[in-house]
Amino acid sequence: MSALRSFQKTLPGRVAILLLVALSIGGIWLAKQRQKALEENAVTLHVTSAKDLAAALGSGLPVVIDFGADSCAPCREMAPVLEELNRTLQGKAVIRFVDVWKYPDLVKDYPLRVIPTQFFFDRDGKPFKPSDARFRMILYADKDSRQHAFTAHEGGMTREQLLAVLEEMGVQVD
Repeated sequence: MSALRSFQKTLPGRVAILLLVALSIGGIWLAKQRQKALEENAVTLHVTSAKDLAAALGSGLPVVIDFGADSCAPCREMAPVLEELNRTLQGKAVIRFVDVWKYPDLVKDYPLRVIPTQFFFDRDGKPFKPSDARFRMILYADKDSRQHAFTAHEGGMTREQLLAVLEEMGVQVD
């Protein structure tokens, strides 16, 4: 009888320990699943299709699309800045890079004259309208409708320059 009582006394303790172990394992599994989902949803900087560009413009966030090439020195100088901004501004702005030599079909709808060139779009996917001339933007209009079609900057941009433009676009930068 005393053995049965001893077992009964320890049974709640055993159940509690098993429950604690199960909750710990479940918590670890959930944390790993959440990290996996974040990694899968993290958006890549490099655009490889028109679908990627359309998704960026339809994101509901301000968009910067940099057209350049891996073989271009000023483009390579900008690469770490674009990578950093893409990583740190997730959910605030969309930063993309198109390699014009690898994906020439993606260039055909843009008035690209030199690389690097950045195109800026507001939250609605419409061309950004800068209020400050210091950004040295080029505003392109559609030749038929005369509607504002693109806002571009030709040449490399520093981190500070890109952040200043993004701030004017309404992005909260820290």
